Amino acid sequence: MEQFKMPYFYNYPPYFTLQPVKDTREKQIQLWKELILKYCKQYKVFVINLDEEFPLFGNSAIERKLSHEARELFLGALVAEGKAEWLDKAHHKCLILWRSITDWANLILEFVKENGLEDGVMTLEEIRTGDETHGTDIAGIDRTVLVRALKVLEQKGKAAMFKGTATDDEGVKFSA
Repeated sequence: MEQFKMPYFYNYPPYFTLQPVKDTREKQIQLWKELILKYCKQYKVFVINLDEEFPLFGNSAIERKLSHEARELFLGALVAEGKAEWLDKAHHKCLILWRSITDWANLILEFVKENGLEDGVMTLEEIRTGDETHGTDIAGIDRTVLVRALKVLEQKGKAAMFKGTATDDEGVKFSA
C-alpha cells in the first residue's frame, strides 16, 4: 500500500489547536474532516477510539497533538454530515463512514455479480476475511458496516441474512 501523503496544513502548528476565529475554525474543521476520511479510506480504518492514540491526531515532527476536545469536534462534524456515527453515548468511539452504507451495499452486490455468487451463500466472516474478497474493496470491512449494508440488500430483496449457532456462523444468501 502506498504511503499516505499528508496535506500541507498537517505541518502547520496552529491547525493542531482549535482556532478561535469562526471563519478560520470552519476552514480548520473542513480540512480535518477531509483528512480523516481520506486517511481512513486508504488504511481501511472504520472505528476511531478517542481514548486511544490515533496516528493522524499527533505530529511528532512539529511536536503537536490535537486535544480531546478538537478530536471530538472534528469527528462530531463528520457525524453531523452523516459521514460518521458515534458508537456510544459518551462519544468515545466513532464509526467512520468514508463510504455510505448504501455505497457499501452496492459494492457488495457488484462483487456478488462479478463473481457469480447469485444464489450463493457466504458467512459474514468469509465476506470480511475470505479468499474470495481478498484484494477487493470489501476485504476487511467492519462487521457493523457489513451487517447494515446487507440489511439494505435484504430490503431490496437481493439478500437474506441468517443466524448460525455461533457469531462466526452468521451468513447471507444472495439472490439474483
